[in-house]
Amino acid sequence: MGATEMALLEPEVGAKASRRRFTVEYKRKIVREADGCTTPGAVGAPLRREGLYSSHLTTWRAARERGELAGASKKRGPAPQLPDPRDKKIPELERETLRWRKRAERAEALVQVQEELAALLGTPLEPEKS
Repeated sequence: MGATEMALLEPEVGAKASRRRFTVEYKRKIVREADGCTTPGAVGAPLRREGLYSSHLTTWRAARERGELAGASKKRGPAPQLPDPRDKKIPELERETLRWRKRAERAEALVQVQEELAALLGTPLEPEKS
């Protein structure tokens, strides 16, 4: 068999199928229509017409009972994270700590200078009382 004969025997591959998505209004319409069916087997007609499975109807009825079909659909994806007020406070506290640390270093340097000056003048400073 040649390459051209092989190409003729290979089936054509179509586009990748995608999952169907139904709007809330469409789900409500189908559930209302199915609830309106009174005779045995009548529910199958709208399902066949729309190309739906009975599991769709079961799932949508349960969603209606939970109140999920009452309003707009929930957005998909992760819930937006609200900024934590502590995240804003932490940098402020770090800046304040740095400012106090520098001030303490200056004060220690002044004490050091006073001690050296007192030693040069021969007048000892009073020892710190803890």
